Amino acid sequence: MSDGPLVMFVVFPLGAYLLGSIPFGVIIARAHGVDLRAHGSGNIGATNVGRVLGRKWGCLCFVLDVLKGFVPVLLVGLYLGRDSDGLPSAYQQAGWLAVAFGAIAGHVFSLWMRFRGGKGVATSLGVLMGFFPYFTWPALAALALWVAVVLAWRYVSLASVTAAAAFPLLFLAACLAAGWPVGRLWPLLAFAAAMAALVIVRHRSNLARLLAGTENRIGRKNPPAASR
Repeated sequence: MSDGPLVMFVVFPLGAYLLGSIPFGVIIARAHGVDLRAHGSGNIGATNVGRVLGRKWGCLCFVLDVLKGFVPVLLVGLYLGRDSDGLPSAYQQAGWLAVAFGAIAGHVFSLWMRFRGGKGVATSLGVLMGFFPYFTWPALAALALWVAVVLAWRYVSLASVTAAAAFPLLFLAACLAAGWPVGRLWPLLAFAAAMAALVIVRHRSNLARLLAGTENRIGRKNPPAASR
């Protein structure tokens, strides 16, 4: 298999999109006889699965949503290799990022859900961890920040937005610590900023509820989505 433009920018991203499109939350809920979109917040992600079906199933959904971002990005990164200086070229980064975008777009605009989907937080985390080592450590730091915000305020949406906003800064800090030239990795930096913006935009309704004081906290039962 070559690393020509057709493979790099069509075949690999399309495969990642199809994998990312699998609505694991909907599948898990349907196996329990539940239409996830009509319960809790109506979202198809792990948070709502846990809210509706219990923590065990929410954790399972979270892991599966992470893996559908992690696996394609990690595998393509291994396939592409590196330049002689040990860093990916701009062309390699572009192909790598196309796969990442495909996986996230699949979750947010699922083929099987009439191009609707979740907010993409878990899949984005998996995607970032797949960019080893450039995004792996910043992603783990962002995850730790997410956990800290959830424990402190019990708002998943606030934690997601905070972690997303911090991620580009964490990546810059990792570049400084590891001695990676930011000028060589500018496509990754641009992607980090764009991904953070996407997560924040996807949470705009949550942010509005936070400002209004009506956002749901962890541990609080929600009414069915159809009644909201």
